[in-house]
Amino acid sequence: MARGRTRPPSQRQLRVGETLRHMLAEIFERETFQDPDLFDVTLTFTQVDSSPDLKHATVYVMRLGGGDMSPVLAGLGRVKSFLRRQLAKRVRLRQVPDLHFAADTTFDQAEHIDTLLNRPDVARDLMPEHSAEEKSADTTDGDSGP
Repeated sequence: MARGRTRPPSQRQLRVGETLRHMLAEIFERETFQDPDLFDVTLTFTQVDSSPDLKHATVYVMRLGGGDMSPVLAGLGRVKSFLRRQLAKRVRLRQVPDLHFAADTTFDQAEHIDTLLNRPDVARDLMPEHSAEEKSADTTDGDSGP
């Protein structure tokens, strides 16, 4: 296999990632964390990507309602060992993956793209030419009855 090319995730990787995501959500729903950066914070676990050997997992997290994610990621790093122990009790895996937390920015990127597409100059360029001509003809003809 050539360097730089990555394979798509296997079915097992996807299944393990989705199971870990559900279990992490369940843990955060039931547990109360004493860490000041995680106290009274509602998180959404959007995706978990597992490595091919299932020894590492990247957990993408988003704070409900937005806000600065850096203190939340620091807090998650501090409770990582507790989360791994809880996952070991709930998930049947040979080895619970080492968790790495990252902020999920896909919603921010989607909002940025949506903002760009709604700009008048971009919307004008995206409009098909024939429908633009029809609209301009409709406005110049005035009232054309049956």
